[in-house]
Amino acid sequence: MKIYRRYVAREVVGAVLLVLLAFLALFAFFDMLGEINDVGKGGYRLHHAFGFVLLRVPGRVYELMPIAVLIGTLYALSALARHSEITVLRASGLSAAGLLLGLFQVAGVFAVATFLIGEYVAPPAERAANELRLRERGRMVGQDLRSGLWVKDERSFINVRVVLPDTRLRGIRIYEFDDDARLQTVTEADAGEYVHPDSWRLSGVVQTMMHADRSEVRQMPEFLWRSALNPDILAVLMVSPDRMSLQHLRTYTRHLSENRQATNRYDIAFWKKVVYPLAAFVMVALALPFGGSHYRDGVGIKIFVGVMTGILFHMLNGLFANLGAINSWSPVLSAVTPSALFLLAAMAMTWWVERR
Repeated sequence: MKIYRRYVAREVVGAVLLVLLAFLALFAFFDMLGEINDVGKGGYRLHHAFGFVLLRVPGRVYELMPIAVLIGTLYALSALARHSEITVLRASGLSAAGLLLGLFQVAGVFAVATFLIGEYVAPPAERAANELRLRERGRMVGQDLRSGLWVKDERSFINVRVVLPDTRLRGIRIYEFDDDARLQTVTEADAGEYVHPDSWRLSGVVQTMMHADRSEVRQMPEFLWRSALNPDILAVLMVSPDRMSLQHLRTYTRHLSENRQATNRYDIAFWKKVVYPLAAFVMVALALPFGGSHYRDGVGIKIFVGVMTGILFHMLNGLFANLGAINSWSPVLSAVTPSALFLLAAMAMTWWVERR
């Protein structure tokens, strides 16, 4: 790597890490304020709140990385321009494309870090944070309906009243239908525990068998129930789609597809996870025309522009994901469009600055 590239890379990396640290401290402070209200509920104490906030840090790093890359790169380039170092580099024959190539190498490091954190660190940390919070507050996983969680598994409909943080089940009802959509059996169980692949051990079981002219009730202390429902699928209750790993998203999407249920929301989340790390490249491309210009504009103004641009990017990402889910747009298109729009804007601004 050329000397100027190492120098620029060092300045940019230092600025990005500094901005990221500042954002993490700010968000951790607000997260802690939100948790203070729950301290004292059940067994939830101050050290549990600190643990919860700490476990959420990897997820915050994943969320904030593109904004930190944008603002950090803006600051570093603005500082270099203020000291005429960018001017010297340009006068020495460095083109905008050459400077952008050097910035892309730095962005590649942050893109890889974003992917690794989002795939392997943030999801388990987020799940552990939720488990800690729920366990110490003596609460169970919240469900979408008052009747609990509903899942379709081939010809069966499963209702679970409570999912514990360790994915054990409480209050289970299984409605099994035949090919003609006639109810065959209703199985009720007090509790369920996943014992090995595709099987749950149910306890306190009452099973009602429906016949043509009568019904038969059987009581069993334990019953081995085979189902495609597994802890990986239940884990989606603990982590929002945006915080799930690609593997869990793929597993759950396949389960929904096999049971002929809508998968658009999770397809969009999957492609957002694929595209999101590449936002680092878009952010450095956006920073170049602002921070790298030879005009000695105020650094404060450039930082303000960077913050507003980063917020707009985050908002557009969420907007297109929601619009895609509502209108059944292509998941790839919904995930790629915000980054593509910002990349086109960066190219247009770079061209305009070069013309001037």
